[in-house]
Amino acid sequence: MTEIKDSDREIHLFRMRLTAMVLFVFICFGLLVARFVWLQVVKHDQYMAQAEDNRIALVPIVPNRGLIVDRNGVVLASNYSAYTLEITPSKLEANLDSVIDELAKLVTIEPKDRKRFKRLLEESRNFSSVPIRTRLTDDEVARFTAQRFRFPGVEVQARLFRQYPLGEVASHVLGYIGRINQNEAKAIEASDDAANYNGTDHIGKEGLEKSYEHQLHGQTGYEEVERSAGGRAIRTLSRTPPVPGSKLILSIDIELQKIVEQAFGDYRGALVAIEPSTGDVLAYVSKPGYDPNLFVDGIDTQSWTELNTSPDKPLMNRPLSGTYPPGSTFKPYMALAALEYGLRKPDYGINDPGFFMLGGHRFNDDKKGGHGYIDMYRSIAMSCDVYYYQLGNDMGIDRIHDFMQPFGFGEKTGIDLEHEKTGVLPSQQWKRERFRRNPRAGKWVGGDTISISIGNGFNSYTPLQMAHAVATLANDGVIMKPHLVKMLEDGGSHVRTLTVPKESGRIPLKQENIDVIKRAMVGVTSDPKAPGTAVLQFRGVPYTVAGKTGTAQVVGLKGQKYNAAATPERLRDNALFIAFAPADHPRIALALVVENAGWGASVAAPIARKALDYYLLGKRPGEADKPAPKPADPVPADEDQVAPTAGADFKPGGETPGNKD
Repeated sequence: MTEIKDSDREIHLFRMRLTAMVLFVFICFGLLVARFVWLQVVKHDQYMAQAEDNRIALVPIVPNRGLIVDRNGVVLASNYSAYTLEITPSKLEANLDSVIDELAKLVTIEPKDRKRFKRLLEESRNFSSVPIRTRLTDDEVARFTAQRFRFPGVEVQARLFRQYPLGEVASHVLGYIGRINQNEAKAIEASDDAANYNGTDHIGKEGLEKSYEHQLHGQTGYEEVERSAGGRAIRTLSRTPPVPGSKLILSIDIELQKIVEQAFGDYRGALVAIEPSTGDVLAYVSKPGYDPNLFVDGIDTQSWTELNTSPDKPLMNRPLSGTYPPGSTFKPYMALAALEYGLRKPDYGINDPGFFMLGGHRFNDDKKGGHGYIDMYRSIAMSCDVYYYQLGNDMGIDRIHDFMQPFGFGEKTGIDLEHEKTGVLPSQQWKRERFRRNPRAGKWVGGDTISISIGNGFNSYTPLQMAHAVATLANDGVIMKPHLVKMLEDGGSHVRTLTVPKESGRIPLKQENIDVIKRAMVGVTSDPKAPGTAVLQFRGVPYTVAGKTGTAQVVGLKGQKYNAAATPERLRDNALFIAFAPADHPRIALALVVENAGWGASVAAPIARKALDYYLLGKRPGEADKPAPKPADPVPADEDQVAPTAGADFKPGGETPGNKD
């Protein structure tokens, strides 16, 4: 049977298929055109930038960190370049430990290097490179470079390292830098200065390195580098040079600093010396110190443990965060307060029987039988406690507090270091707040005031506050903010700027009253008839010294007699001394504390003498001079002395000793 074809139907079907095909082709072509327009017109700028980014790399150039020099230009912190062997864990193709084992066949890697690497690895981000060895020799660099292809993720990098040429000297002033940890990295990324830290892996951790991090860091530069498809650099297209960090020009006289640190010998303690007219800190000593170079590469575990667990607390910044009772160094301010309040006149005198009675409680003087007739001059020169027991009782604690506060007692000085403590300048309100959970204990009693009046009790100040106070007294009440950085020298323009250009304020004091106190303080060091408590230590000096000795208790022995020889060394009294010289036109004022050293006159004053001799005369301790000797057993206290519990309420009939300077 023959099939009859329907030609019209077939032609119609063909035309429909052809139309569908043409339409499909046009749709596809339209999509291609649309995509082309999207890529070449709408997204042109974006993809052009991406292409440029693939072709051009923006490489950060880390600036040189600013130098730190003393007031005479001696370099205290500098930079040097060296090669480091660094591992980026995220790029490793083998186990980390096996990679380190293989590297150890080419480069010396000691156990301490491995421990430090592990610790740094915990603090770093996984994609950051971490040094396994620093300061590679040329031979080690050559050996690794020849085998580099075997170690993907391991590179030799040229780095700038911080160096502290004088080691422990002024370590608490300078502080140190270290690698940026995760918390610091997050803080930087959240800051406005994040772009400036691209490529930076170290940051200031302590001291001035931290306080002036922004100024020391400088401005990061950049290079535009053209790269091949394989990532290899072809050429440098442009370069924005970095701006080095600012130079810190300190107020510190590093030779004076060295002499004082040596004078402390094996003793623990602190000294701060200030130029009264400017607030320049001339010496800032915290003993013992530490070597900041240990921290630059990442301190090893053994060294960190030794520093952190030492009973001498070498990491403690004593002038800034150590707080101590001022002892009898408080008396000149008490006497000045009496004059300003009109409670005493310079010629007002008492007969000191050797004790003061209050509510049936006996407060002893340091001298058996008393000092006899005592006026204001002799009360300071001879350090008579009974005079100040009576004065404190008449003045009252709140007036003591209000007068002392402007001198900076119990207040932060604002020095250019972080973590400054406020100390304690007690008052009735302070005690109520301190013991708010126990209202009975928070009640101020007369015995509290008596202890405060001779610098004991709740009094607790930093050596920096004591030095600031005596500098303000020497400067006739003109307050200059103490500072360690005298000037900043811009790394680009080299323009120098003073950090403290003017005074911070003035305490309204009568000059005749200040002169009375200064004369009495000169008597401490020069009047053999009074007799002054530090006359022997300053015999023969060709300049006039206004000073005051002090001895302060470390612990109260309630109901027991104090015997220094029988007391453990770390519980013995602290020795203190404040001074300024020359007395008529002061160029230097200082305060120092020697922990557990006994009398201020016998231990602290000789250290001050060496500092003053050098700064005023250029005289260095002779070869025959030795650091202050550390006696095994100090001279026992008088038999009738009893160490009080600071600030405790007292019972009638009890005894409390005075300061022994």
